[in-house]
Amino acid sequence: MKRQAGTGLPASFEAAWGLQPRPAKGPKPTLTLERIVDAGVRIAASEGLAAVSMARVARELDASTMALYRYVAAKDELLALMVDTALGPPPNPADRDEGWREGLRRWAWSCRERMVANVWALRIPIEGPPTTPNQVAWLEAALWTLRDTALSEEDKASVVLLMSGYARNEATLTADLAAAGALSDAGMLDWSGLMRKVTDPGRFPALHAALAAGVFDKADPPEKEFGFGLERILDGIQSLLDEVTTGHRAGPGDRSG
Repeated sequence: MKRQAGTGLPASFEAAWGLQPRPAKGPKPTLTLERIVDAGVRIAASEGLAAVSMARVARELDASTMALYRYVAAKDELLALMVDTALGPPPNPADRDEGWREGLRRWAWSCRERMVANVWALRIPIEGPPTTPNQVAWLEAALWTLRDTALSEEDKASVVLLMSGYARNEATLTADLAAAGALSDAGMLDWSGLMRKVTDPGRFPALHAALAAGVFDKADPPEKEFGFGLERILDGIQSLLDEVTTGHRAGPGDRSG
C-alpha cells in the first residue's frame, strides 16, 4: 500500500478514520470513499472477489476510473476497506457482569458469523496487524473481555490471535466444503463408503474404528464443530489462567502428554 505523510497510513485509511479534512464550503461531492467501498462490497458479494476492479467499481457508480483514484490510490487499499466494511463494528458487551469466557465466546461466534456472511473477504490475504477502524475495534473488543484477568498483556494479545485465527480458519473451511458440496449427508456417506473400500483396517485401524461407529456417515452442522473447538480453546485459556493465578505456570519443556 502506498504510504502517506502524517500517520504513515494511506490517505484512504486516514479518511476512514476521519482524519482527512472535509471541505467547509462548496457542493457535496457525488462520489465519496464510502460509496466506492460499498460498491466494491456489492460486486464482491454478487459476482465474486475476482470481479472487483477499479474499472468495474467505477462502472457501478457511473464514474470514471480516474475519479476513483482521487479517493483510493490502489486496489489493495480498496480491498482492505471492503473487508473492514463487511466485518462491521464488533458486538457491544452484553452487560457489565459478563465474564471473560462469555465475552470471548460471543466475540468468536459474532466474528465467525460475519466471515461466513462475507466469504469473499476470506480470500483476501492478511498482510499485518489491523489498521482499519472496524478491525481495530474488534481487537479492542476482544482485549476488553480479558481486562480483569490475571493474564499479561502479551498473553491477552496471543489469546486474541488464537481466537481470530480459529474463527477465520473454520469459516474458510466451511466455505470451501460448502462449495465442494461436502457438507451434505449424501456427500459424507459417499466419502465414508469410499474409505471402507480403499483403506485397509490393518493399516488404518483408528480410521476404521470411526467408520465402524458411523462417525463419517453424516455431516455434522458446521456450527456444532465450531462450538466444539471453541469450547476446547476456552478450556485451554482457563487452564492458562489457573496456572497464572496459582503461580505454577509450566514452561514449554515442562509439559507432558
